Amino acid sequence: MDFDGARMRYLKAGTGPALILLHGLLGYSFSWRYTMPALAPLRTIYAPDMLGAGFSDRPTIDHSMRATAQRVLNFIERLEISSFDLLGTSRGGAVAMCAAAQCVSSPKLKIEKLILVAPVNPYSAHGRWMAPFFASPMGAAGFRWAVATLPSLFPFFHGRLYASREKIPPGSPEGYRAPLAKPGLVDHALSIVQTWGADLQELERLLPKLSSIQTLLVWGTRDPAVYFSSMEPLARYFPHAERVVFQEVGHLPYEECPDEFNRALISFLTREQRGIRNQV
Repeated sequence: MDFDGARMRYLKAGTGPALILLHGLLGYSFSWRYTMPALAPLRTIYAPDMLGAGFSDRPTIDHSMRATAQRVLNFIERLEISSFDLLGTSRGGAVAMCAAAQCVSSPKLKIEKLILVAPVNPYSAHGRWMAPFFASPMGAAGFRWAVATLPSLFPFFHGRLYASREKIPPGSPEGYRAPLAKPGLVDHALSIVQTWGADLQELERLLPKLSSIQTLLVWGTRDPAVYFSSMEPLARYFPHAERVVFQEVGHLPYEECPDEFNRALISFLTREQRGIRNQV
């Protein structure tokens, strides 16, 4: 799809109501390689590589949370979709919440169900200090140097997202490293962390708008990126939310325990009843 001359790549599969999948920081549609086949019989799934990420173009544009959320909504409108389910993970979860807040008052777009998988939020202390560090000149320079000169470290840092290295699926490090061959991915990531603090403040202001949306919160108890302890403070804004908690799982449950993850999604997407607490 073309966005003012920049090409955004996306995957499409399945049949039925629309489900949009939003990846996290330094992720792309590759994240959903186990999710899409399982849900395709139930939903028409769209998994974009957001501009700057994956194998989409890397234009110099505003990558703030709000601007990214608006591109998601523009993407949906161009698909001529008016009603949809939305799933976001990690930074994509923050974008999903921002997009959902904009849809609350939209006459054109309606979110039926919202699924948040370890979403970036204002209550996880980890990102509060790490993002500002990488946004600083020293942190940004260090990040660029590490990516350029120490590619062998990528599997180490990628592996830390999992609760156990035994749970890393075959080909996962290679898959996530592949977009590094397309110039500009590091600049994209650094542009995101530049607005991280302001984005979290804006997200906290938007959260009260989301209470009426049927929501599923999914977390791993050993998430090293967005702490599991932030789940309950975030859940205050979703009084009817269902919860799925994966014990001894890290930041990527859709890869670490894909069968259980997919069963939880299918159960939520096909059930009308609200307010059920799930423990896996």
